[in-house]
Amino acid sequence: MISPKSILRLARPKQWAKNVFVFAALVFSKQLTNPASALLSLRAFFAFGFMASFVYVMNDIADRERDRQHPHKRFRPIASGEISPGAAYSIALVLLLFVAALAIGLDWRFIACLVVYLVMNLAYSFYLKDVVLIDVFVIAIGFMLRVVGGAFVLDVPRSSWLILTTMFLSLFLAIAKRRGELVALAAADNERPSNGEIPPYHTRKVLEHYSVEFAEQMTTICAAGFVFSYALYTVSERTVKMFGTEDLIFTTPFVLYGVFRYLYLLHKKRLGESPTDVVLTDIPMLINFAAYAAAMLAIIYLL
Repeated sequence: MISPKSILRLARPKQWAKNVFVFAALVFSKQLTNPASALLSLRAFFAFGFMASFVYVMNDIADRERDRQHPHKRFRPIASGEISPGAAYSIALVLLLFVAALAIGLDWRFIACLVVYLVMNLAYSFYLKDVVLIDVFVIAIGFMLRVVGGAFVLDVPRSSWLILTTMFLSLFLAIAKRRGELVALAAADNERPSNGEIPPYHTRKVLEHYSVEFAEQMTTICAAGFVFSYALYTVSERTVKMFGTEDLIFTTPFVLYGVFRYLYLLHKKRLGESPTDVVLTDIPMLINFAAYAAAMLAIIYLL
């Protein structure tokens, strides 16, 4: 009998926090107070959530042998033997049925985004994750599909600057994750006996093509691109015309602090292997996000 806790660990619903990007169109199209629009966005959020869980299950099935040689991933349900591959396939099928139930009746363009997300991530699980640089771009495209899908489900215009901002942010997080993995694995190997009896931990094949220095250069570029893209979005002609104000520029300090705080945690606290854990467990980061949301909503809906 498989425990519900093991199923939740396999589906990783905590990672659904990434689907908050689906709500970008709802907020920035000024439809947050529209119940019908909010319900559509919620359906889109959960559809992407169950689809992401399906992808995680398939990825864990494909990676079970490799995960058993990783210091942390060896405790995952499939790698540890808590859930058999056969049972995992059954769970994956149920998750896919949830996606279908949520997506039925929604805009066909949103469904197309879900299908592209599925195909792309399956290709990632079985091949693309071992292709240097393409691996992080697949992650970035996944975030962009959430933003675009959120706009399609509401049938509202998409902001090119907002999509570009999402691309830079997701690339920043993905590359920072690679750096975090490199640092964590080096530390884990250093703690093991050096007599040659126990081989080094094995992890993503693609990490052989990355280095901490290379990752740091790319995170710097992506962090700068993210901040500049967001700042330009806040003062773009289309944004000012939609909201009737240029005051969104005053939310930029929150964005800058978030980037600086993340880099601090990455370099000084040696975090970053799990971006979701960093964002959801760091109190200053959570306070900053809440302050940003309050300021942004006040400017858009109250001023």
